[in-house]
Amino acid sequence: MNVLVVGNGGREHALAWKIAQSSRVDRVFVAPGNAGTAEDAENVAISPSDFPQLIKFAKQNHVGLTVVGPEAPLAAGIVDALQAEQLRVFGPSKAAAQLEGSKVFCKNLLRNADVPSADYHAFRDAESAARFVTDRYPDKDQEVPLVVKADGLAAGKGVVVCSRREQVLAAIERIIVDREFGDAGREIIFEERLDGQEASVLAITDGRTIVTLTPAQDHKPAYDGDQGPNTGGMGAYCPTPLVDATMLAWIEEHVLVPTVHALKRSRRPFSGVLYAGLMITHQGPKVLEYNVRFGDPECQPLLMRLRSDLVDILEATVDQRLDELAPLEWDPRPAVCVVMAAEGYPGKYETGQPIRGLEQAAALPDVKVFHAGTRLVDGQVLTSGGRVVGVTALGNSIPTAKLQAYTAVKYIRWPGAWCRKDISDKAR
Repeated sequence: MNVLVVGNGGREHALAWKIAQSSRVDRVFVAPGNAGTAEDAENVAISPSDFPQLIKFAKQNHVGLTVVGPEAPLAAGIVDALQAEQLRVFGPSKAAAQLEGSKVFCKNLLRNADVPSADYHAFRDAESAARFVTDRYPDKDQEVPLVVKADGLAAGKGVVVCSRREQVLAAIERIIVDREFGDAGREIIFEERLDGQEASVLAITDGRTIVTLTPAQDHKPAYDGDQGPNTGGMGAYCPTPLVDATMLAWIEEHVLVPTVHALKRSRRPFSGVLYAGLMITHQGPKVLEYNVRFGDPECQPLLMRLRSDLVDILEATVDQRLDELAPLEWDPRPAVCVVMAAEGYPGKYETGQPIRGLEQAAALPDVKVFHAGTRLVDGQVLTSGGRVVGVTALGNSIPTAKLQAYTAVKYIRWPGAWCRKDISDKAR
């Protein structure tokens, strides 16, 4: 069977790499891919938003399964477009992808399904949002524990955590007035700021059966100690001791199952990856957000540890027979992924920098360098994005996996390269 992976990031490299290991797969195509997927699969110069060309390519190349990586084409309806042409595709419909495509839709659904989440208020204009803040918090020096979010897709960066009134007002200006995140800022949400540690629980569902993956922990703030602006993710590890078996069972019962049922009741049956971003508070887990695809960078350590055939899992989901799937097999060793980023990320950054040391890093045992923002020019790997590579390693313990990942990081160089130094330290 031939498989087409749609996307060009670290998640898509990990998916292509894992899919290519299946004995049932002949060729793996990635559209458009990056320098890393060019090594592990075959790149195709088609944009993830060019549905007609993707459909044409899938038909001409006898693609038996298309796997959609990023959220933007899912929210735009790529699954519906491919299914209309009788092509098999893994991922949720456009209607179900609203769970990530609109934070307002997500919060309303969580409220109706009685899924634990932060209190919220939604606004369509800057004036009413600012008035709410000044009325609710008249003293400009008082604590304002709010999180301001753009409603739509903003590549993981449309979230501003605030503690003062002027921070909230500045966030309103950035999101609604200046449109820093484009159309994602047409509507805005204020949420109460929750205290605790974050965890990522991903599950694969066909709308009837839920297969929960091992819990992971992402690191969204740019700098060590969770300082600085939010990013798309500076690293991840799994499994996280933050979520034990008892808590995971609670999350399945009180978060995942009610969400899948609520989507079905609203005539948006969900098939694909359901990713719950959770805050583990003193009152228990609460949903911060839902994503409708594999997380990036959580996908990388998850797939490093997965021993089951990923293609079997994806096909069982598409065919609505997840209930027939054997229990998943995992490498017992933990995995740690460290994202190396371009200078200036998550703000403005330069591209086109030559990358050195990739071969030496990849030669280390139990290490895989997943490419995210890279491209190949005349045999040279160049930077082409803010998050450039995700250096992922297995180890007998989390500290051992961390040491191996950072050992590999030391080999990889380009002008301005940087990373967080504390990925997985919260596991101690």
